[in-house]
Amino acid sequence: MPNITTTLSKHILRIQLNRPEKKNALTPAMYTRLREAIERANSDSDVRVITITGSGDSFCAGNDLNSFLQDPGSDAAARFIKAIASAEAPIVAAVNGVAVGVGVTMLLHCDLVYAVPEAKFNFAFIDLGLLPEAGSTYLLPRMMGYSRAAELLMLGGAFTAEKAMECGIVNQVVAADELEALALAKAEQLAAKPPEALRQTKMLLRRGSAAAVQEAMEIELGMIGERLVSDEVREIMEAFFARRSQR
Repeated sequence: MPNITTTLSKHILRIQLNRPEKKNALTPAMYTRLREAIERANSDSDVRVITITGSGDSFCAGNDLNSFLQDPGSDAAARFIKAIASAEAPIVAAVNGVAVGVGVTMLLHCDLVYAVPEAKFNFAFIDLGLLPEAGSTYLLPRMMGYSRAAELLMLGGAFTAEKAMECGIVNQVVAADELEALALAKAEQLAAKPPEALRQTKMLLRRGSAAAVQEAMEIELGMIGERLVSDEVREIMEAFFARRSQR
């Protein structure tokens, strides 16, 4: 079965990350499939809403570090982030479990986000010697204030779904057996709206920050590229894989 599955029904493009044995950690190929799905939605008038969720006990555990280090020059992640940041159709995310790294930053570009009480969130960039991505250094301080954003990005610890809701990342925390139905119901509500008015409303909501988010993403990507070849990151990654091999 593909690691990314997509289905289109009743004007809703449903995207599922389907690599549960790896907690839906993303490879370059998975990033490419995600980007292509979003770009398809932009050009397909039959798609009015996008939903995205994970499988197993995880939403998305971030980058697959093995593939990330094997191909550090891949721009697949950056192209996906740019695509989701500029998606024209509303995106409804159903966070069914762990969300780490890009598993959290992609949510900043979704329009409605629902999560189970057991979900754990972690930006987790700094402990790898890396930097936040996806315009998060611009968006988070404006969503929740500088101090809260600094706590989440600099300390890099896990936080709960309730805290994610308090910070404005999540709209509602819902029981696991109700998550899929709720996310689909919200998507159906959106899909029933006049489609052009819906897309234009999203554009207007994001218009004020769109240029600044794009600028922040470019700066972040440039600095991340420099970090990837740094001694600090190399040493951290070597230690990480050494610990993993001893388990």
